Amino acid sequence: MVHIDKNSSRAYYEQLVLGIKEDILHGILQPGDKIPSVREMAKQLLMNPNTISKAYKVLETEKVLVTVKGKGTFVRAIEETPRDEIRVQELKNDLNELVIEARHLQISQEELVQWIKDAEKSLGGHSS
Repeated sequence: MVHIDKNSSRAYYEQLVLGIKEDILHGILQPGDKIPSVREMAKQLLMNPNTISKAYKVLETEKVLVTVKGKGTFVRAIEETPRDEIRVQELKNDLNELVIEARHLQISQEELVQWIKDAEKSLGGHSS
């Protein structure tokens, strides 16, 4: 289940987006699974429905979720999600900024690589 950290500097909807993606990678959510409605999720997480709606819209835009009118919102299979080269480039830019910050904190390349390996392990070794 998605966890929202009320003390995080990251916006709630961004945490929800990341949490749903993580649940998919962990197998908690499977392709074809119906996710709670905006109202249900807002009630579960004690959040504003507009925040949930914004997260769901982002996930639909990113082709992580698909909404079927009158039936609900469902998890799309990762294999069915086309690679978004614009988002890939944004991710590379984010990674570049992370490396710059890490180097300023005297974190070695080896340590960064180990962090990536540890993150992969926490996801059950899934990689693309």
